[in-house]
Amino acid sequence: MKLRCLSLFSSVGLAETYLEKHGVEVCLANELLSERAKFHKHLYPNCEMINGDITDTAVYNIIISKGKEKKCDFILATPPCQGMSSAGKQKKDDPRNKLIVYAINAILDLKPKFAIIENVPEQLQTQIFIGENGILIPDYIKKILSKDYYINKNPIVNAMNYGIPQSRERCLFLLSRKDTDIKWELPKSTLPIITLEDAIGDLPSLDPDITDTTFEKRNQLFPEYEKKKAAGIAISKWHYPPQHKLRHVEAMMHTPEGCSAWQNEIYYPKLKDGTKSKGYKNTYKRQWWNKPAYTVTKYTSRLGSQENGHPGRMIYDNGTEIGRCWSDARVMSIFELIIVSSLPKNWNIPNWASSNLIRESIGEGVPPKLIEAAIMELEKKYKY
Repeated sequence: MKLRCLSLFSSVGLAETYLEKHGVEVCLANELLSERAKFHKHLYPNCEMINGDITDTAVYNIIISKGKEKKCDFILATPPCQGMSSAGKQKKDDPRNKLIVYAINAILDLKPKFAIIENVPEQLQTQIFIGENGILIPDYIKKILSKDYYINKNPIVNAMNYGIPQSRERCLFLLSRKDTDIKWELPKSTLPIITLEDAIGDLPSLDPDITDTTFEKRNQLFPEYEKKKAAGIAISKWHYPPQHKLRHVEAMMHTPEGCSAWQNEIYYPKLKDGTKSKGYKNTYKRQWWNKPAYTVTKYTSRLGSQENGHPGRMIYDNGTEIGRCWSDARVMSIFELIIVSSLPKNWNIPNWASSNLIRESIGEGVPPKLIEAAIMELEKKYKY
């Protein structure tokens, strides 16, 4: 299969990770944020990157002109989801929701054989305004594109059903131009569920890097900190201890697998002055070894964000809160996030990329094995 891909809202290029393996050449991309565009260029040096705002007419015209010049016959569009996502504020008038219009316009202008429009499931209930008239995004896609494109009937899928150790629902619109005579659906997977134990259970344990205490205090709490850190880095330079505040670490040390520190009566999340802080019940929460990871978000560096805690292992437990201690009082390492997001273990991260950039890019991106599953299904039907 030989197709030439234009990637819109590409970020660092997670979604494109496995395309070229299946004969889809990533030859053109557009990304607004310069740091992410630079990351994308590092991963795809042969792809022309247009770093700019697609809502700027001049930038949009360059994208279309280059797309025609390069004969792009595949469009992958992954518009920002923050305006729709349940993890965001879900403002009805969030301008990011309307970015889908530019992806649809690009499909109209370039007339690719195939296209994928990917976003969160909330996309199906999100309304945008075209002029003064409101319309749901899926209705708009069908209204504008159904004349020339077959559109899949079942767009909602969960990554965990496609060999990805993460429970993450996504909305994938799969479009095939009608003259290809291909109806493109992502079938139900028969792959087994991959748990966190399966995915990262064999990785070295890590103690957290406490940022607001002395080395002496840290070493008193975690006498094997350096030894564990060295063992982690020996596996991957991205499996290193995440940084946390001491009061958060102490709360998580007394929090068992699958539980939140808010359930503790003594070791609960505290403010600097020692008083109890406020937060949602799914924060300061450890995950489960026998389940896939919870949905990875852009805030994976924070124990105070939703369900980010490493499952840990019981060190000792006498049946009381004071008398129990669990390992890995931390969030997942970047390497663990790479694995649960179905990226290659040797994913070629540039050395200059900050931890925040890497974590946010992974959290905002679609697990690439999910896009690969769609491409593999297309591969069965389309022959160059």
